[in-house]
Amino acid sequence: MSAQHHCARVNGHCNRCDSPVPFAFTMAFQPIVNVSQRQVVYYEALVRGPNGETAFSILGQVTDELMYRFDQACRIKAIELASALGMRERLSINFLPNAVYEPQACIQATLEAAHRVGWPTERLNFEITETERVKDRMHMRGIIESYREMGFTTSLDDFGNGYANLDLLTDLRPDTLKIDRDLVMECDRDKRRQAILRSLVALADTLGTQLIAEGVETREESRCLLTLGIPMQQGYYFSYPNLEALAEIDDAKYD
Repeated sequence: MSAQHHCARVNGHCNRCDSPVPFAFTMAFQPIVNVSQRQVVYYEALVRGPNGETAFSILGQVTDELMYRFDQACRIKAIELASALGMRERLSINFLPNAVYEPQACIQATLEAAHRVGWPTERLNFEITETERVKDRMHMRGIIESYREMGFTTSLDDFGNGYANLDLLTDLRPDTLKIDRDLVMECDRDKRRQAILRSLVALADTLGTQLIAEGVETREESRCLLTLGIPMQQGYYFSYPNLEALAEIDDAKYD
């Protein structure tokens, strides 16, 4: 195995991940709600610039060389901010599977940050992003299984957008599937989308996986999803991402 393809963590330090990221960034938090229970159950941490610059502007600075450091730094930043904001809900953190060499080793900085600020590790969820770039499905499966053994939960992001499709479920067993906006959009008026969503509900029930609908933008979409059996929802209808802050959801959004 070449030096490019093994974990670089030795004696508690990682030459690949421990150096500071050479640009500033922070996190915005967007709630994931359970409409049936009328409450926020997760906050997803989303990278932003220090003055609210877009994720795209920050991610554009992440070279292949910086990917490992950035992934670790994002986890630590999200945990530190969630703790400082007094978050009591679960924290969902995006991660790049290609930035994880060995799950047990690459999680150490995350665990150290959680311990330092008193964040319960059982309230950590990891969202798998950019699945189209993952070449080694078994490696991703190993990450999910290792995280489950450590008490974390995992989500597969953007399910149904053309990259994260049904074939992933032959190899992966995430705790939640996040249904992409492409399937949610105008679902209240689109019988074909409704049929697909019903099928996903049945599939998720069979697999023992929870569904979260992403990109909910209207009351009608939210009501339709709830009727179809998808109470877990996220999107602008409930709240935009809040820079270094936690949104309070208007009770009327649940009606």
